[in-house]
Amino acid sequence: MEETNRIDHDKLCKWCGEELKQPEGICPKCDVEDNGNKAISRTRTENKANNELFENVVNVALGPKGEGYDWFITLLLCFFVGFLGVHRFYTGNTMIGVGQLLTFGGCGLWTMIDFFLIITNTYKDGKGKPLVRSNVRIQKN
Repeated sequence: MEETNRIDHDKLCKWCGEELKQPEGICPKCDVEDNGNKAISRTRTENKANNELFENVVNVALGPKGEGYDWFITLLLCFFVGFLGVHRFYTGNTMIGVGQLLTFGGCGLWTMIDFFLIITNTYKDGKGKPLVRSNVRIQKN
């Protein structure tokens, strides 16, 4: 009788799918503590695909290699939902975002100032870095 390599799903990390050496404790790959020994329903391949998808989403939002927040996305957020401070939440300025949310963007004035700062490329994210303009160009045939 041949032995098959079966994976005991009770010994897999529920976050990354890595096999755990101990039933409880810290996952060596993702550093999640006490996984609760719960079975996961996804295979390792699906976890890998989800991780790649997450990395692609982060690259689109933060630019290549996470250099900063995208200028165009911030501009669109400010234009359409700036009165709610969504662009401030997106760029990591949480406290100012809460202030804009509670005052409806300073009755629109705060939002207009932010829109002007974004257009002139003087707007800074939560870490004090300027926004990143992507190098994607649309070519005409």
